[in-house]
Amino acid sequence: MLAKIKKQPPGRLIAIGFALVILIGALLLMLPVSVRNDAKVHFIDALFTSTSAVCVTGLISIDVADHFTFFGQVVVAALIQIGGLGVTSIGVGLILAARKNIGIKGRILVKEALNIDGIKGIVRLVKAVLLMTFCFELAGVILSFIVFVQDYPVLKALWISIFHSIAAFNNSGFDILGGLRNLIPYQSNVLLNLTTCGLIIFGGLGFLVILDILKKRSFRKLTLHSKVVLSTTLALLLGGTLLLKATENVTWMGAFFQSVSARTAGFSTYPIGEFTNAGLFTLIVLMFIGASPGSTGGGIKTSTFFVLVQHVRSLFTKRHIGAFRRSIPFEVFSKACTVTLLSMLLVCGGTFLLCVLEPEYSFVQLMFEEVSAFGTVGLSTGITPDLGVASKLVLIFTMFAGRVGAFTLLTLWIDRPLPNIRYTEESITIG
Repeated sequence: MLAKIKKQPPGRLIAIGFALVILIGALLLMLPVSVRNDAKVHFIDALFTSTSAVCVTGLISIDVADHFTFFGQVVVAALIQIGGLGVTSIGVGLILAARKNIGIKGRILVKEALNIDGIKGIVRLVKAVLLMTFCFELAGVILSFIVFVQDYPVLKALWISIFHSIAAFNNSGFDILGGLRNLIPYQSNVLLNLTTCGLIIFGGLGFLVILDILKKRSFRKLTLHSKVVLSTTLALLLGGTLLLKATENVTWMGAFFQSVSARTAGFSTYPIGEFTNAGLFTLIVLMFIGASPGSTGGGIKTSTFFVLVQHVRSLFTKRHIGAFRRSIPFEVFSKACTVTLLSMLLVCGGTFLLCVLEPEYSFVQLMFEEVSAFGTVGLSTGITPDLGVASKLVLIFTMFAGRVGAFTLLTLWIDRPLPNIRYTEESITIG
């Protein structure tokens, strides 16, 4: 059995690994030691919470602080960390800690998980990723502790800070403040808002981009990928902030925070359910685009959105697809179109099912929930806890597909060589 599993394609192994971690997490959350004495947790809610944690989403059907003990909260934090770094990266880290060598198969798995081109320098990359994660999260713990220690006893404030830092850097909107409040009590706290935004942004840039920045230290010297990610991220943050400020009764800091958080983090400092349709639509667009490749976030990714925009621009300017004095291969544009189309089909299918299963909610509410699950964001208008079992299963599948990737999920069971036969081309009318 083990030999058969080892022969499976890398993408299939990664998906199986995520599924196993989700199942183990759900079983751990069902243990009596994980559940508070005054709370009751059904398996569907444990599975939903585990999936949301491993897929670094943050959607919750039950409040983590109100239903789980310290042990249960540790399990959730561990699942978030595993989901953010990736099952394979954690596995390689453990192998390195045991001072054993990493085989070719393991290197290929990490290559697929981190979405990089080759296996050269994989071990050094994993070490850098683990060290980088520890440094960012430690900084987040220290800065968050300064805020939380003012409202909680020292040990509890420390644990809240650790949990919050892990959730923020891994772009997962979980909190353990209780009462389904998220970060609303701290909407005017500048330090916590900026700390959370910083962790979300760096976690969403992607490890390769951060390493490139640390190495080159000049925008002009960065790789094309890093330039695309940074410029697109900045444009989305500014555009989202301006649109949210224009459509909602929020402060500039609140608009900026929600613009950052909608890029797959899921924290909120304002009740999302009270937003206007224009504000919700703005968040839906940001959630669908998501973070960047090789990061802890989801969505179709910033680079995909950038390539599509550049293609439209090329149609008007009569130039080849490219940016920053570099051309972008047509294969990249083709993949971007495929990823976007599959993602739209997944979101549309999920939204349709939710509309059938939950007719009492508005279309915007259900679509918001579905896109939030796909983008592994975690923002909600407040309807998640009241959804039926079937609707929760739809969101569970959507979160899993969003984390693994719609393109990867579709090709998991297709293992056939490219055909040698090509038919004669014939044009069709478009538009």
